[in-house]
Amino acid sequence: MRGSRISETAFQIRKLKTHWQTLSFRLSRDHADVFGDALLEHGAISVNVDDALEGTSDETPIFGEPGADTGLWNDCRFTALFLATANVPTIFHSIVTDLKITPPPFEICVLDDEDWVRKNREQFQPIRISDRVWIVPTWHRAPRHDAVNISLDPGAAFGTGSHPTTRLCLKWLEANLKGAMGATVLDYGTGSGILAIAAMKLGAVEAYGVDIDPGAVEVARYNAAQNGVVIHFADGESALRIVADILVANILANPLRVLAPLLAAHTKSSGTLVLAGILDDQAEEMIGIYREWFDLSVWGSEEGWSCIAGRRVA
Repeated sequence: MRGSRISETAFQIRKLKTHWQTLSFRLSRDHADVFGDALLEHGAISVNVDDALEGTSDETPIFGEPGADTGLWNDCRFTALFLATANVPTIFHSIVTDLKITPPPFEICVLDDEDWVRKNREQFQPIRISDRVWIVPTWHRAPRHDAVNISLDPGAAFGTGSHPTTRLCLKWLEANLKGAMGATVLDYGTGSGILAIAAMKLGAVEAYGVDIDPGAVEVARYNAAQNGVVIHFADGESALRIVADILVANILANPLRVLAPLLAAHTKSSGTLVLAGILDDQAEEMIGIYREWFDLSVWGSEEGWSCIAGRRVA
């Protein structure tokens, strides 16, 4: 378990006007995974795990991806959300007893419904990608009405514009789509649909998005409708026949290694491939893997992440 996890009933419960409790504590990585699972089993609505040393000189970045055992931080900070009716101290001590560990200091806070929504929304402000492109949560006014404003609710699908890999892809699209008249764009691993939406708003004539998660496809369709653009979305089980002028894949290095022949097959001759989700020290390896089909180079880098792009070769 890494990052945030939400129980299946979270969204149904959220519809009720109620109060909430948050349980906060620190724990070593040795017990973090099992403790997080136990909290959910004992009724936690969500469990969030962060680096307890974040913001200090001892902060440790973790870049996880499928197939890579990155583990957790040595010192983890937990924040678990419970309904007001839950007996949180009893739950906490029961888990500690079951795991046979020394109970760490903990704090319990009570939030009313509006406080929880407000605190959650305060985390998400409009994101400036460039002077021309902004990502705007639906509850905010656009800072610039003459900009390309992408309306997006942070949700379960990846891609809100806050991560460097998404920002790099958005900057590439802005820099390159304005001169690509009539371009079709395929967003492979679409997540929230943000890149496909941006492509349409930046001048693509047609955009497609595909994701192996049916839930992400549903979110992407909703986000496209919110932005008034028509995009063809499909899940990983659907036949994808499109061969695009521009294919963008903001995933991670391990799946990108495997997907090279597939992505090549869905990119037109002399078309362009844009890859992100690649750490700086993985870029040259990725360029080598794709050399059979593409002439790629590093287009940009931000916060340790690279975006590589180039043309399909004969």
